[in-house]
Amino acid sequence: MKKQTAGRDRLGEFAPKFAELNDDVLFGQVWSREDKLSLRDRSLVTICVFMGKGLFDSSLKAHMTNAKNNGITKEEIAEIITHAAFYAGWPNAWAAFNIAKEVYADDSACETHGGMFGMGEPNVNFAEYFIGNSYLKPLTKQGESTVFLANVTFEPACRNNWHIHRAANGGGQILICVEGEGWYCEEGKEPQSLKEGDVVVIPANVKHWHGAKKDCWFSYIAVEVPGENCSTEWCEPVSDEEYDKL
Repeated sequence: MKKQTAGRDRLGEFAPKFAELNDDVLFGQVWSREDKLSLRDRSLVTICVFMGKGLFDSSLKAHMTNAKNNGITKEEIAEIITHAAFYAGWPNAWAAFNIAKEVYADDSACETHGGMFGMGEPNVNFAEYFIGNSYLKPLTKQGESTVFLANVTFEPACRNNWHIHRAANGGGQILICVEGEGWYCEEGKEPQSLKEGDVVVIPANVKHWHGAKKDCWFSYIAVEVPGENCSTEWCEPVSDEEYDKL
């Protein structure tokens, strides 16, 4: 996650220790443990706690903004506040909605990410192999054809781990980019910038990763190339240090 400096920016001279604890411990250590709980889920929990305590100042607005940046959509924040209203109180829900409407004011009524096929659902079955949130919309059903197609969408800065499409013969994957901008990188080669309309042919048994750029959503159609004894070997994550060099 992006390094937090709000404490030092606002209280660095007045309360340097508090600023340090805010930036380096709360956000630097607790929020950064994405392997334990995603930024999206941490935003959800934080908003509910603020509602329950009746805190509706600039801090909640900042957390609402973070929630939006962490992948919580307008539809989801509305459902979160509605659900929390029965526990935190109806007046608190009204106050939270007033902030949410301001934060999400520039969003269209419908989610537009994912290109012409749409985002689909959160990619929960493979979430452990991604940094950030991704979404999956199958375009064919497993087993109905020799070729499986799915639309995959990454939120900004999301990427999957290094991985290998194993196959004894044939196999591999093809990416057809349909929206936004992203990266593709094979081990030992320079990263390749991707945009809408680009096509990437990934050979079998080649270690690689792909994902979105820092400030842009990214979607592609993943084409699973038929082969013999096909499987996916998941490897180490793409570190922040490695990703931030792009």
